[in-house]
Amino acid sequence: MWGRQREASMMYKRTSSRDRSSTFDVEETTALVQNGTEVENTNPSWKLSFPHVLVATLSSFLFGYHLGVVNEPLESISLDLGFNGNTLAEGLVVSMCLGGAFIGSTLSGWIADGVGRRRAFQLCALPMIIGASISATTRNLIGMLLGRFVVGTGMGLGPTVAALYVTEVSPPFVRGTYGAFIQIATCLGLMGSLLIGIPVKEIAGWWRICFWVSIVPAAILCLAMVFCAESPHWLYKKGRTAEAEAEFEKLLGGSHVKSSLAELSKLDRGDDGDIVKFEELLYGRHFRVVFIGSTLFALQQLSGINAIFYFSSSVFKSAGLSSGLANVFVGIANLLGSVVAMVLMDKLGRKALLQWSFFSMAVSMAIQVAASSSYIPGSASLYLSVGGMLMFVLTFALGAGPVPSLLLPEIFPSRIRAKAMAVCMSVHWVIFLSHLLFCSVCLHLILEMKLETIFESSESFDNVMKWDDSILILEYMAFFR
Repeated sequence: MWGRQREASMMYKRTSSRDRSSTFDVEETTALVQNGTEVENTNPSWKLSFPHVLVATLSSFLFGYHLGVVNEPLESISLDLGFNGNTLAEGLVVSMCLGGAFIGSTLSGWIADGVGRRRAFQLCALPMIIGASISATTRNLIGMLLGRFVVGTGMGLGPTVAALYVTEVSPPFVRGTYGAFIQIATCLGLMGSLLIGIPVKEIAGWWRICFWVSIVPAAILCLAMVFCAESPHWLYKKGRTAEAEAEFEKLLGGSHVKSSLAELSKLDRGDDGDIVKFEELLYGRHFRVVFIGSTLFALQQLSGINAIFYFSSSVFKSAGLSSGLANVFVGIANLLGSVVAMVLMDKLGRKALLQWSFFSMAVSMAIQVAASSSYIPGSASLYLSVGGMLMFVLTFALGAGPVPSLLLPEIFPSRIRAKAMAVCMSVHWVIFLSHLLFCSVCLHLILEMKLETIFESSESFDNVMKWDDSILILEYMAFFR
């Protein structure tokens, strides 16, 4: 028995995801032909599942939108709510949603397995509606922090459920393409929040509109999920085989129902019960695969992407460009990389994209290091810095950004998939928050050193304020990820 498992494991490592899908199809077709069942040999139409995936990616759009929604309006918010100049309060307004996101992501697997994927999406939208309403109507700092925290719980729940749902309802031949939609939707949400915030300095109270606007896609997500298919994987795992058949027919077409159920039956073979204990994921027989998934998310965050977003506006300002233009260029590079990843995901495979993404990110870092060399002329140094930074964002979006959330639901066994994803996403948020705190401390230390230097050289108060403004811009850029 162990010999057969080792053989299967080695074959799994040697073959690509597309090869494995082909192997499954051959085995299922043979079995079904022997049983006298007619099987459709062509791929199912992608048009059947596309609307369901599109609705699911609204959660990713909302995730991106709420990450960036307070960037432009933060000054107006601080003036209206009476904490202008209080950098601690401003930092809390921006980052409070991250605390809620950690709680939401920790519970996401248990929620998704308990109530199903569709209801989990609705539970994701509900705190976003409530939290955005609290933030839009509040008259004080406490109300704003409460609203941001409530929104954060929905933000933490959304990415896990979206990754699970897209993996489980997509036909194998377009699963990678659909998975890249999650990253694209997040980019569009970030860019949308920046565009919505443009009139905030000209129109009094516009920041409240920025929060009200987010309720529209959240309400659409909540209502549209009523008409979307439930995950057949979840239904089958719950013993609701007839309903799983009906959902497969809705997603893939009637001719692919039997083969899809046969694949589910084979994948779930050997699962011993439905209850997964938390300790089983940390030091049980599934520890290794959960460790691999957590490491992928940790490497994603430790790659340096957050540092790039911290200092992008500073680099662009050195090149004579505004911080607003920096946001646009970084957003376009991120979106372009996600679109290219969508095209290549199912052609090159997940592993190749990850390898080339991390390698190209290392090259772009080397370019930025070279740009800081004293041997490079001033103008060339600026161009290399800007080019290296945009190349880093582009190559991150090609693989390191979208691949982990798509790959992990594919490699996790069905029995532990949702809860293992929750653990991995929690690691993602812990690393993100730790990196954020570290960078914030470094920025404040830099500020103190700069102020000391300025006062020692008898610089004017205006210069002090100008430096303080630039530091705030750098801090806000950290949350564009």
